[in-house]
Amino acid sequence: MRLELPRVYPIVDTGALKRRGRDPLWFAEALLEGGARILQLRHKEHYSRAVFETASALAGLCARAGARLVIDDRADIAALLDAGVHLGQNDLPPRLARRVLGEARLLGFSTHNEAQLRAAEEEPADYLAIGPVFETLSKENPDPALGLQRLAALRALTEKLLVAIGGITRDQARAVLRTGVDSIAVIGDLMPEEMTKATVRERMEEWTALTR
Repeated sequence: MRLELPRVYPIVDTGALKRRGRDPLWFAEALLEGGARILQLRHKEHYSRAVFETASALAGLCARAGARLVIDDRADIAALLDAGVHLGQNDLPPRLARRVLGEARLLGFSTHNEAQLRAAEEEPADYLAIGPVFETLSKENPDPALGLQRLAALRALTEKLLVAIGGITRDQARAVLRTGVDSIAVIGDLMPEEMTKATVRERMEEWTALTR
């Protein structure tokens, strides 16, 4: 049976949440209450014991909600938590990460252009991410934005599941899905200007309705 991904792939970015004064577990709980079926924990700083404890608590939240958890960058942490991993171009290569994860856990791999996408076809990744589709504020030195036309052309180059990422808002969601991608990863647009449990939950519900 072919793996399926939820159409909305929320990312719990600890850096972005810290800037907003919000706790990752609080945010994740609201997303899960709003119907999220997959969450990625994105932590770009040192993986301290406290961060591992947060990741472990998040694994428990996801398990109780019947949602997948994916850990960004760290195959070792993912294996410890029985979670998936999402790797970037400068992380452990997917073929080596697979040895840490085993065959059953989800493995995603980021790409940013045609050459990387073609090379990723040979890797044992369950899905590929492609982006940024639009200008994004979530990275300090982002790759050039692809736009919708280029995204559609790149979709045709792989049979793997493809996740679009980078600056995508609710206004663009349906147009992005029309390019043929399987899922949309979202960071900033899941953080309303007024961040309460209710507004985050409602924003997740809005995204789910838009991408049905």
